[in-house]
Amino acid sequence: MKPINWILGGMVLGAAVAIVLLYEPGMQHETGSDNIEDAANQAWRWGTKQRFSGTADRLVGRAKETIGRATGDDDLAGEGVLNQATGAVKDTAGRWGHAVGETIHDLNR
Repeated sequence: MKPINWILGGMVLGAAVAIVLLYEPGMQHETGSDNIEDAANQAWRWGTKQRFSGTADRLVGRAKETIGRATGDDDLAGEGVLNQATGAVKDTAGRWGHAVGETIHDLNR
């Protein structure tokens, strides 16, 4: 089999996994002020970006830590641990952004 088929197959599989793991349905519009709904949607989108960024940081951090420990590079392993902590903080901030967006949306009903 040609290498390009493996590359394309891996890209499709990676995209499918990302969609399944990162999909979160958006909030539904209801009656109320459109300006407040826009604020709720902005908070929701900001939260989603933070969660995606946090997940990426955590994955990169795990890879760095694993490679650092395998090669005996303590600096790289430490950097990986720091990236994982940063990712956890961003994920938590994203969860708070989602909560704020949902609260604003619920109050606008």
